[in-house]
Amino acid sequence: MQEFTARRTPDTPDELWLLEHPPVYTQGQAGRAEHLIAATDIPVVPIDRGGQITYHGPGQVVAYVLIDLRRRGYGIRELVTRMEQAVIDLLAAHGVVATRLAGAPGVYVDGAKIAALGLRVKHGCTYHGLAFNVDMDLTPFAAINPCGYAGMRVTQCRALGVGLSLQQAEQALTQALLAAIYS
Repeated sequence: MQEFTARRTPDTPDELWLLEHPPVYTQGQAGRAEHLIAATDIPVVPIDRGGQITYHGPGQVVAYVLIDLRRRGYGIRELVTRMEQAVIDLLAAHGVVATRLAGAPGVYVDGAKIAALGLRVKHGCTYHGLAFNVDMDLTPFAAINPCGYAGMRVTQCRALGVGLSLQQAEQALTQALLAAIYS
């Protein structure tokens, strides 16, 4: 992501990368060590995105959003809102009411986080993105204050009765993000 962003020119097409990480905690550039509240065997990787600490692992779709905001004609806050709306719309299509929480980027269902967002902007271009919990082991979240919030509950599609496979979730998230980002 960093290399791709550093090499971009005004003509470089935007890209959306989707993947699934092995178990890892990522700590944002302003992240504080006290948000890792229990020792585990899962590595903690410092990263240059915004935000605190979060967990990535199998059963979670991670979408890296490599967008030239200057071409889009809107700023980072608008992009965050559009990305959140993409997840809200995806879940609504499956009968789940999801919302935003003021001051806490991400998407929530009944106060539990189902999608985390963390971005970085360099020279008007974004990288990093969002993590969408589909069907995963949520246990590692108990060792952290997710996104820096003590007691923050997390949830996933499976727990909400949304029976998407990881591949189906990737496809649905891709369609929702493209519609939201480019509308």
